[in-house]
Amino acid sequence: MGEDIVLATSDNIDAAELVRFYERLQHPIVHDPDRVGRMVDQTFCFVTARLDGELVGIARGVTDGLNGYLAECKLDPSLQGPGCVTKTDGRIEHDTAGVARQMATRVVEKLQSDGADRIQVLAYGTEVDFCEELGFRRATGMVVLQLPADGTSSTPASSQVSSSLS
Repeated sequence: MGEDIVLATSDNIDAAELVRFYERLQHPIVHDPDRVGRMVDQTFCFVTARLDGELVGIARGVTDGLNGYLAECKLDPSLQGPGCVTKTDGRIEHDTAGVARQMATRVVEKLQSDGADRIQVLAYGTEVDFCEELGFRRATGMVVLQLPADGTSSTPASSQVSSSLS
């Protein structure tokens, strides 16, 4: 790991600082400090990476006591090394110094020590290789489904149920 990078595990992080981190990485997450603050409050574990005091990486986990989720692991692309190609929103494409690996490992260990029986992660594109290197395996037979919170689903779930029962 880079000598000047300091990792820390905590239960909380400043939401405004996290918003600035996301903005610097051009991450598409909401840039509303109040909403990010709610996310921070509901996160079980944070691991931060700082270079000269500046936030350059974050990993976080959430849990319901039985299931754990590596909810996020982001690292400034400038710290990922020459294998980082797209440099998109902090997505881990290459981890030359092992910073992201150490952040994610700390979160997973914290979730395990809290009693999580299963730890899951959703990986997007280039994150799949990184997650597999951490030991995560593709779940067979599973399909990820998503329901937009804004209600933009083309067919309401209630009408889907009633029409399938007719």
